[in-house]
Amino acid sequence: MSALASLPPTIEGRIASLDWPSVTRGLDTQGSAMIERLLSPEECAAISGLYAEEAGFRSRVVMGRHGFGRGEYRYFAYPLPSIVAGLRAALYPQLVETANRWNAAMGIGARYPDDHAAFLERCHAAGQVRPTPLLLQYGPGDYNCLHQDLYGEHVFPLQVAVLLSEPGADFAGGEFVLTEQRPRMQSRVEVAPLRQGDALVFAVHHRPVQGARGSYRVSMRHGVSQLRSGRRHTLGVIFHDAL
Repeated sequence: MSALASLPPTIEGRIASLDWPSVTRGLDTQGSAMIERLLSPEECAAISGLYAEEAGFRSRVVMGRHGFGRGEYRYFAYPLPSIVAGLRAALYPQLVETANRWNAAMGIGARYPDDHAAFLERCHAAGQVRPTPLLLQYGPGDYNCLHQDLYGEHVFPLQVAVLLSEPGADFAGGEFVLTEQRPRMQSRVEVAPLRQGDALVFAVHHRPVQGARGSYRVSMRHGVSQLRSGRRHTLGVIFHDAL
């Protein structure tokens, strides 16, 4: 993890200064919201470079072996790299109000504490003790099937993906795709136009939509289209831990 040692400790301030009302509006209307240039090119390169290291990860998943698509990803082990831990801790408080409001609108009883550490204590008490932030790697022909990142009873309803590679320079294809399935309607598809360092905040499982008779749940899934060339790295920031 030495590649990250020299990075400036600016993540908390950077996240606090973002236009969070705009992010909240995007989440409420679309189920996703983009944050441009959350990480610098240097930070992206430092995180991407960790993929080749053996230390610091708890497991490696080859997608083709499990029917998840093609490509692979690695789950970070505790202690997380400082920049990954900083993102997780600083993003959570900005999203928890939306998470609680969404659950109330959907008739879900779970409410989340203001502090991420307190939420992790709840996860760990239920046996969800394995860290979920992950680093994904795609090569030519690789893709990620539409899915939801659910790892146990305690699920935080929002997560964040940060693109670490530059489209058009590092890779071609490999678009981040979201689908939304409303009752008795065909799926709505959205492609997020991410550049290097951009982050996408999006619904993990369900989100509320206001209808004529009140709010109802719609199901969200996400994936990555086939990479045509190059190599693509993504950082996934999931706030609940896994069984």
